[in-house]
Amino acid sequence: MNLADKINQPVFHHVGNVADSLSRPCYVVGGYVRDIFLHRHSKDIDFVTVGSGIEVAEAVAATLGKGCQAHVFRNFGTAQVKRHDLELELEFVGARRESYSRDSRKPIVEDGTLDDDLSRRDFTINAMAICVNAAEFGELIDPFDGLADLDDQLIRTPLDPDVTFSDDPLRMMRAIRFATQLGFSIVPETFDAIARNADRIGIISRERIADELMKIMASPMPSIGWELLAKCGLLIHILPELDAMRGVETVNGRGHKDNFYHTLQVVDNVARKSKNVWLRWAALFHDIAKPVTKRWDAKLGWTFHNHNFIGARMIPRIFRDMRLPMNEKMKYVQKMVELHMRPIALVEDVVTDSAVRRMIFDAADDIDDLMTLCEADITSKNEAKVKRFLDNFALVRRKMTELEERDRIRCFQPPVSGEEIMEIFGLRPCREVGTIKEAIKNAILDGVIPNERAAALELMHDEAKRLGLSPVSDTL
Repeated sequence: MNLADKINQPVFHHVGNVADSLSRPCYVVGGYVRDIFLHRHSKDIDFVTVGSGIEVAEAVAATLGKGCQAHVFRNFGTAQVKRHDLELELEFVGARRESYSRDSRKPIVEDGTLDDDLSRRDFTINAMAICVNAAEFGELIDPFDGLADLDDQLIRTPLDPDVTFSDDPLRMMRAIRFATQLGFSIVPETFDAIARNADRIGIISRERIADELMKIMASPMPSIGWELLAKCGLLIHILPELDAMRGVETVNGRGHKDNFYHTLQVVDNVARKSKNVWLRWAALFHDIAKPVTKRWDAKLGWTFHNHNFIGARMIPRIFRDMRLPMNEKMKYVQKMVELHMRPIALVEDVVTDSAVRRMIFDAADDIDDLMTLCEADITSKNEAKVKRFLDNFALVRRKMTELEERDRIRCFQPPVSGEEIMEIFGLRPCREVGTIKEAIKNAILDGVIPNERAAALELMHDEAKRLGLSPVSDTL
């Protein structure tokens, strides 16, 4: 591959010319170089200079014209250069060597050579550089055979992996994330070092861990990452509730399925159907309460009663502990976990209009996601059983379409409001108002009356009479 052609863009020539004017060797490094060989697009470009990266960044910004400036972070010895029309973000740093204390991933930094800088990087595939100086433009520097590891699809550290991971334990998460995103294998000596250093993940902030997990969940097959996290011993430190799902218990010769591996299959099934990362999180957590609800019953065998409701109650604490967003995303996942048994209960019984209406009402705009999750939850190896369930789910979907067109349940608004009920019967906010509203809602969901104002008003008067109420004004 002719790398000079691959970086034959004005930005690289411009940076190289500025570096030459300052007599500074300058290289593009890291992910951008890796992605050239992987034929992946990358808009963030990291440059390493031998000497002050900030000085080069400021000179580049000064010569790129109006609207361009260097954002300097002197504590870190780095600077960013942005210009909107470039649609690129350039980061500059001086070559450095690093050393670490035992209880922190923040390094002690000293000036270093290019070799020092490349050797401190996490993996060989990220420890390559391409020169942008005019005399050696496009020359590859690859001291750790990163290109060979790219060809062989391998993740390994440039130096001793125990030192690499003990110094910065976040690199253990990054190894698994890259393996998941790229479909690469982690070489045994590197993977074994992750297992030996797994408890070091405790010095990493939950926010940084969550960021890596989000990237794993956005990958084509998230199960790769979660299985690796379990096998190397990281999972029990970062998400013990999921780790507790591993394994099969047997009583009187009867075992239950391995809920951990079932869950990973569900996550992958969802990932094949949807890019909604929060639906994937819902798939990961849909059976999260099974370990705490698991019971052996001599007549029924293994049971997991109410695991959906208990699991939904666990979600806020798990999100808080993992520093995932405590907003509508969490509430969405919580709702999916709580409702994930509803469609399954439908297909195991007669699919009544009333049950479908209530499911649409409870799921609202997320009903299609709920159906996707429940279809993904069918992981049996019994093909006849799978076909029966999926055929029944198709029936539920047809009924959903018919009922939604007729009854408009998904965005249900009561035909008679609480304010109207209070005005008609001269009431202040009280239990009777809620009772009447609930009666109207249930009658519509059960198909007793259509979702229409006239029918709702008639039922309102009947229910008010039953409660001993009389109207004080004409019906609105």
